[in-house]
Parts: sequence; structure tokens; C-alpha cells
Amino acid sequence: MLDHYLVWAVVFLALAFDYINGFHDTANAIATSVSTRAINPKTAVMMTAVLNFLGAMISTGVAKTIGGDLVMDAKMIDSGVICAALIGAIAWNLLTWWWGIPSSSSHALIGGVIGAVGFSVGFDALNEAGIIKIFLSLVISPIIAMVGGFIIMKVLLLLFGRFSPIALNDRFRTMQVLSATLMAFSHGSNDAQKAMGIITLTLLSGGYIDTLDVPTWVKISCAMAMALGTAAGGWRIISTMGNKIFKMETINGFAADLNSAITIFTATFLHLPVSTTHVVSGSIMGVGSSKRVKAVNWGVARSMVMAWFVTIPLSGLVAACTYWIGSVIF
Repeated sequence: MLDHYLVWAVVFLALAFDYINGFHDTANAIATSVSTRAINPKTAVMMTAVLNFLGAMISTGVAKTIGGDLVMDAKMIDSGVICAALIGAIAWNLLTWWWGIPSSSSHALIGGVIGAVGFSVGFDALNEAGIIKIFLSLVISPIIAMVGGFIIMKVLLLLFGRFSPIALNDRFRTMQVLSATLMAFSHGSNDAQKAMGIITLTLLSGGYIDTLDVPTWVKISCAMAMALGTAAGGWRIISTMGNKIFKMETINGFAADLNSAITIFTATFLHLPVSTTHVVSGSIMGVGSSKRVKAVNWGVARSMVMAWFVTIPLSGLVAACTYWIGSVIF
């Protein structure tokens, strides 16, 4: 009976994670367009919520990677382990949201799983090859985004650099709304699938399903949770992403959003999870560097990178402690 309740606890926590991920990562899709005043903030948030939902419904490849590549066998873990993993990820997400630090929800989730599984069952239960693949995807994607942002911005300046700044801002204001739309859709296509994968892994480990195929109700629930979280907004991180890394004009925002969307869509197509926070941050840094290196506030960038490095071990530690407390109580 306890296992049955724990399964529903996982579903609740996974949807809560998706909801928090939604308002934690709202900045990823709209920070650039809001900071350049290409779109009204409230309109941007609601538009992003709808597009996040639609994006989450198009694929389950990333969900299968999360559900299948983290542990050696679903039967080696149980719902209690996954509950602890989600609590570790949620706790870190809430802390970084409160401090206004754009850390990675994806890193927090991976760290939570590693910490909970490693402490409860042993690190032999972890799929080393799968974790390395996911980790490399998370680490390399922001570097690719930075290089891509630099290149796209250079190309745009080569094509449109002869126009005055005022003319460029007018021309790219509408274009930036389009790029923000693509970014919001791509965000939903990748991020919502992580909770789908965790719930599906739980159902498989408990014997509720026979294969790692995402049930329709899981797909819709996770898409809705992320959309509702996005609608709640994430203004603390929007301020950091939109203003503190690099002072952007509309052409810069267009380049950053377009590059981020391309990077995330490519990862989703390859069934690889990426951190949209990392990708957008990398794009903004690349775009800023194309103007001049000193245009980027590298102090903010360093604090963000530090948060990225400590996310996996700290969320894993919280997850391990949570499992230990739960095992003592129950």
C-alpha cells in the first residue's frame, strides 16, 4: 500500500518539478524580448505558457533518454528513491529561484537522481554510460550555443551593419517576437520531457507499465504543469538574464533567441536533454562577445557558471539526506 502511495507522490512531485521548472525557466524564452521591449511582459509570459504546452506535446525522445539512461534497470530502484531525487531537485530549484540565479533544472534533476540512487541502492545501479552521455550533452550545449550566438550575430552585423541603430531596432522588433516564439516552443519540447521520463521510469519500476513508453496522461499532465508554471512567471531570473549579462538591442535579442531555439531543437531531435538556461546564457554571452568581449558582464557569468558546477553535487546531497530521513521515519 505504501508503494502505491509513493507512486502518486512521485507523480505529484514530478508535476511540481515541472511547474517550478516553468516559472524558473520563463526567463529563458522571454528575457531578451522583454528587456529590449519588443513585447509586453504579461503578453510574453502568457504566449510562452501556451507555446511551452504545445512544444511539450510533440515528442517523447528526451523522456525516454531520462527514463532509460540514468539507471541500469528500473527494477533496481523504487518510488521512494525517486521521491527523494525529486525533492533534492525541487529544493535546489527553489533556492536558486529565490536568489535570482539562473541555474539548471536539468542539472538539479540529474544530481537528485544520482544522489538518491547512489545512497540508497549503490552507485553500481547507475548507468555510467548513459549519465556520461547526458552530462556531456548538458556541458557541451552551452559552449555550442556561445559559438553559434557569436557567429549568427557576426553574420547579422555583416548583412545589416550599414543601417542606423534606430532602423535596426525597428526592423528587428517584430523579428524578435518571432524568435521568442520559436524559443518558447523549443523550451517546451525539451524541458517538459524530463518529468515525463521520471514518471514513466517510476511506473515501469512499479510494474504499472511494461515498456518505457510515455502514457498519454503523463504527457498531457507534464505539459500542463509546465505551462501553468510558465504563466506564473519568473521575474527575478528574467532580470538577470535580460539585463545583467549584456545590454541588448532588438537585433541582439533576435540573434540570441534564434540561436537558442536552433540549439534546443537539435538536441530534442537527437533525444538529448539540455539545460535551456545554459543554452540561452551561452547564446547571450556569444552575442555580446561578437560586439566586444568587455560588453559582457563576466562577473555575472562567473557566478552563474559556479552555480552550474555546484548544482549536481548539492542537489544530490539533498536527495541523499531526504532518502535517509525517509528510511528512518518509515
